[in-house]
Amino acid sequence: MLVKEIIRKKRDGAELDKAEIDFLIAGLADESVSREQVSAFTMATYFQGMSVAETSALTLAMLHSGRVMDWKSHDLGGPVVDKHSTGGVGDKVSLMLAPMIAACGGFVPMISGRGLGHTGGTLDKMESIPGYNTSPDLDVLAQVIKNVGCAVIGQTEDLAPADRLIYSVRDVTATVESIPLITASILSKKLSAGLDSLVMDIKVGPGAFMETEEDAGNLARSIIHTAKESGMPTHAVITSMDEVLGLTAGNALEVMETVDYLTGKHRDPRLHEVVLALTSEMLLLSGLTTSREEAQEKLQAVLDNGRAAEVFDQMVVALGGPKDFIENADRHLDHAPIIKPVYAPEDGYISHIDVRDVGNVIVSLGGGRSVPGQVLDMAVGLTDIVGVGARVDRDKPLALIHARTEEDAAKATEQMQAAFHLSGGRVEEKPAIKRILTL
Repeated sequence: MLVKEIIRKKRDGAELDKAEIDFLIAGLADESVSREQVSAFTMATYFQGMSVAETSALTLAMLHSGRVMDWKSHDLGGPVVDKHSTGGVGDKVSLMLAPMIAACGGFVPMISGRGLGHTGGTLDKMESIPGYNTSPDLDVLAQVIKNVGCAVIGQTEDLAPADRLIYSVRDVTATVESIPLITASILSKKLSAGLDSLVMDIKVGPGAFMETEEDAGNLARSIIHTAKESGMPTHAVITSMDEVLGLTAGNALEVMETVDYLTGKHRDPRLHEVVLALTSEMLLLSGLTTSREEAQEKLQAVLDNGRAAEVFDQMVVALGGPKDFIENADRHLDHAPIIKPVYAPEDGYISHIDVRDVGNVIVSLGGGRSVPGQVLDMAVGLTDIVGVGARVDRDKPLALIHARTEEDAAKATEQMQAAFHLSGGRVEEKPAIKRILTL
């Protein structure tokens, strides 16, 4: 069997069988498949797609390229559940969600990824916390999950190693949006974490990889069906990415917003709605509650009594971060030396936002990757970002830019002004939650 013939077959639109997919993925492990061949395979898949059988075979091949966690021997005393987002600008939901679920009795081994394209990565955000170890060995991970209830980490060498190379190649070859590749990447990681159930956050809109509700629905069904074949019940919540989620975009800045959210200092209403929708679905699917209404009450309680913030703090300490992080987060996180407001060229109401372009502002500031392995500037980004329907004028800016240099700030100003579109009259906000798919 030749790798180039497998690539040729997929390039020409034919369906690959399980043996061919297994052979290709096995070649990643022994390095008989080159990075160039992986790039060609992802591009062929992007254009030709995959059947459900192919996607399932790819998912399982990537899953079994490494170790699969088994939580039964750890006697956790509760369900193992997780959530995954397809990626958005300002999407820091995972950082809030994991400790909230743990505070409600669930266990969350969250295997997260780095930024893809214009979207930020949960792993990058957590690495803005000094000392925080995003790649503990699996024994440490198991201990943290048992003692704390959650851990937000990256893929270890043992978990779905084949996905790491494919993931990095997709980021720089314009193949991020491929539904089969997204499905296999997500589920190989989540299945390797030994989950009892999963909730998907499928972003849709100009700031998402799925720009239409039809595409988002197709991805949701692909993930739900593929997960079902692997024995992992999965629900999908389709959420809007018509604007930045929350008030911040940028690694350390989003962590600071997370701390403010968990401690109750400030909770952006739209962000709060998305967090509650996803966490409620997780509690319902895992059997920790019997209704969404009961779930929301339980979740609000662990926010109000401080238990969720306490769990986040315990997770940070358990994985090497500062012992007083929640209390002194602003002191521990890095800060950009230049902070400047960016104003719209004229007064008016925000009618539309090119959210992808806002995400690319973070990349241009140095907070996202334009090449694989790029070291990120954790301090840069945007705060106080306005949403659709907000009125802006000479006293109310579009956002505050956090930059390393004046030149970077000036470039970001131009990009931001081009990304926000204004109307002379009031504009109605779009709903944050589109729909929920459960099969």
